[in-house]
Amino acid sequence: MPAGHSTGRSRRSLRVSRRAAERRKRLRRTLIGSAALVTLTAAAYTMAPDRELTTVADGRPGGRSEHGGEDASAGEGGHPAPQGGKRSPAPPHAASAAGGSTAGGSTAAKPSGSPSPSPPASASASAPSPVPSTGPGVFAASTVSGQPQGKGPARRWRVEVEEGSGVDPDTAARSVEAILGDQRGWIKDPAYGFQLAGPGQPVDFTVKIATPTTTDRLCEVVTPELIGETNCRAGHTVVVNLKRWQEGSPQFSGAVEEYRALIVNHEVGHELGREHETCPGPGQPAPAMMQQIKGLLGCTANAWPFDPNGTYLAGPHVP
Repeated sequence: MPAGHSTGRSRRSLRVSRRAAERRKRLRRTLIGSAALVTLTAAAYTMAPDRELTTVADGRPGGRSEHGGEDASAGEGGHPAPQGGKRSPAPPHAASAAGGSTAGGSTAAKPSGSPSPSPPASASASAPSPVPSTGPGVFAASTVSGQPQGKGPARRWRVEVEEGSGVDPDTAARSVEAILGDQRGWIKDPAYGFQLAGPGQPVDFTVKIATPTTTDRLCEVVTPELIGETNCRAGHTVVVNLKRWQEGSPQFSGAVEEYRALIVNHEVGHELGREHETCPGPGQPAPAMMQQIKGLLGCTANAWPFDPNGTYLAGPHVP
């Protein structure tokens, strides 16, 4: 064996062993790194759905992030925006699910449970009170008084309202006074005048606002289609049906206040000696003395005896 041969082989074997050991170390580092990456990825995947579910469960489409600041991915009134897209609109129930809204933003929803539903705040405020169909037949008189209206002799009057109707006598009296004093009303004729009488003062006629049943009794209504529906003049009493005062008429296309004017002008017209008139022609204003509750016959609804120019809105006399 040549000198030095054994020593050379030993050195080569040592180098081979060191290289193998280094490869094993690199392999272990690679495996450890890969395992760590897999673990982190799995953890991130597990956490991401939990965050999304929390946002939905909280019901805060424009709510706050876990750090207390505004969620930049959410807009006012909508859900968080999908990546690369627009915000989806809030569903119809979003407002109730979020517990309503305040000025400038949404309020947060209750986090859990099934809260009892409550009616909208505006429902009770805007819903009209039901009109009672009957009453005791006892009336309360207005206590306010007014100045003479018109150029003719003043016919004195007052309002009486059936108890339990929900109508204030003094408020109703002021409404009637405004109607009788309107320049489109009967005072346009210089032969007529009116004055709201105070308590204890004598009157020429009375305006009674009565429930439908009491109206039928006072007016002696027997026509089936008019029972509970109409107004009348009985003697020197103008009887206003509470239902018509509060709801108007399906035949009259106008505000309730306008229909009240028609009731007063028509029935006070009878007190003045005026008789029924009918439609003068299609498209023309219906006379105030027309029984418009029975139909307009081609005329347009109208509450006033005169037009703004002072012309009397007449129609053919009804025999």
